[in-house]
Amino acid sequence: MSLDLGKTILQLDSASQNFRNTYSDRQVRLASLIRQASEISSDTAQEKTAIAGNRPYMAALVQDSLIGSIPSAPPPKDWCTISVDGSHIDVDRHLPIPCYLVNLGGCILTYGSQPEAVFFNQPQLASEPGELYLTDQGSSNNEVAVTGQLLGILRTVQELEHLAKVVEESRSDLPTLALIDGTLVLWGLSGEGYPSFVRKHILHERFLPALEKLRKLAEQRPVILAAYVSLPRTTEVANAIRCSLCPYDNQQCQEFCNNRRAAQAPCNVANGFLDREIFAQLLEPGCSSALYRTHPAAAQEYYGEQQVYFYYLNSGEEIARVEVPQWVAGNQEMLALGHNMIVEQCKKGQGYPVAISEAHEQAVINGLDRQLFNQMVIDTLERQGLSSYTSEKERSKSRPWL
Repeated sequence: MSLDLGKTILQLDSASQNFRNTYSDRQVRLASLIRQASEISSDTAQEKTAIAGNRPYMAALVQDSLIGSIPSAPPPKDWCTISVDGSHIDVDRHLPIPCYLVNLGGCILTYGSQPEAVFFNQPQLASEPGELYLTDQGSSNNEVAVTGQLLGILRTVQELEHLAKVVEESRSDLPTLALIDGTLVLWGLSGEGYPSFVRKHILHERFLPALEKLRKLAEQRPVILAAYVSLPRTTEVANAIRCSLCPYDNQQCQEFCNNRRAAQAPCNVANGFLDREIFAQLLEPGCSSALYRTHPAAAQEYYGEQQVYFYYLNSGEEIARVEVPQWVAGNQEMLALGHNMIVEQCKKGQGYPVAISEAHEQAVINGLDRQLFNQMVIDTLERQGLSSYTSEKERSKSRPWL
């Protein structure tokens, strides 16, 4: 039997009614949170968030003020945006041969006296054992299959590597915004989910060298790397406010507080709020927040001199999170230039960076593409005189009995 939509809509009606009943109280609490945050001095916020790593919740490290608003300015007369995005088809155990496909797409958009738009994409099939598995060089028996979340992480790495390559080959006389969709923090590598040799391969052998390549390019000409996160669900600034309000020392905080919700005032004023909800009340269109340093284990432990900083931006249509590496965050001129160019990108893209939209169009693999790819795998084997097969489960999906 398929989904009973009648029963489902009744449950949705009940859930939305409950949300409506709590909306007014939530707005009052949000106003109180912002008021209390505005009363916290910069010194207190910096001091308390500097030791936030010993608390049970993740708080951003305040660099200047806890909350603030920075207006944008027009971009340069002549400038360039380069963006790379990716899509992939994962390993399918129902196909005759193990393989995955990564499609990287992107664009170079040049503005000013000599406007130009260049689009590109590059599919890459992986079918060799060295591509399908990451192997521990110290023990050939220790390997991890490249599939699922790990394939998604590696695709992100490939996007950054390709972005660095395109930037290197682009015009060197223009201020350049190198823009990626998503985050610079490889959240999936935090904790103990993967063995150390996987983190070494992904971070130290590929991701961080790509960041370093862009940093060196930025020493020769104005290159600003930024990652744009649409509709972010992070709570690092809300937690920084909570951390700054907390009257307990670290040991007591670990005893009385938990990861998500505080049990008592004043810390509980931050319960349940996303960063974007806070800055929706604070930022006018085009304005950015103060700068913060992110605090996940993946960035703190492994990124070294490539620490990730971020700010929030009112794009005109949403509150977005913009992440930049340390070498951009530490240069006020580059940071401001990046802010101005991203705002202009959002204006051209009706609230979302147009370069990311165009890169996505070049990279996307739709449902029909996936079906055709599967058929191409089978057809290719048959042309080589090899037998092709699939599981009976897969056959049953394509031939329903009723």
